[in-house]
Amino acid sequence: MSDFQIRNTISTDLARLSSLDHTIQTAYVWQLDLRRETSQVDTIFREVRLPRPVQIKHPRPANELADTWHLSPMLSALIDNQPIGYIRFTDKFVPHAVWITDVVVAREMRLKGIARKLIGAVEAWGRQKGLRRAIIETQTKNHPAIHMIQKLGYEFSGYNDGYYPSRDVALFFSRTI
Repeated sequence: MSDFQIRNTISTDLARLSSLDHTIQTAYVWQLDLRRETSQVDTIFREVRLPRPVQIKHPRPANELADTWHLSPMLSALIDNQPIGYIRFTDKFVPHAVWITDVVVAREMRLKGIARKLIGAVEAWGRQKGLRRAIIETQTKNHPAIHMIQKLGYEFSGYNDGYYPSRDVALFFSRTI
């Protein structure tokens, strides 16, 4: 799909972006197995098929978008000047890296390359600023995002247990840009 544009988010985009369906449906998750011994901790993530597909909420409330959008850079994807997705990111977390915190695309527009193009736009933004790495965070439950991120060449680079307000585990993937 190539008939959409990407630009900096403006305040008039926020009502539509907040109303997008931020949930995902998945039949797989990454399950964390943590083993602690006296002087060693072993961590294993396994892709696990669930007994039935489940709907997963986005880790950040969509209704807070209007209050927080100005805190970090944000790009919107649009068709006919109507916002259909967004990406939030920052260069303040890790030196020499752009950190992608949110990628949301309207349910009816998913699987059309929009999220990949948004990520590519952020990588280009990072290269323009002289940054060397891109990092993307996602929930262990967001199998569609994990699959896409890995297809883009990102590699697993860590996790944080209880990272999100919902106490979900965050996975971090990174690559050189």
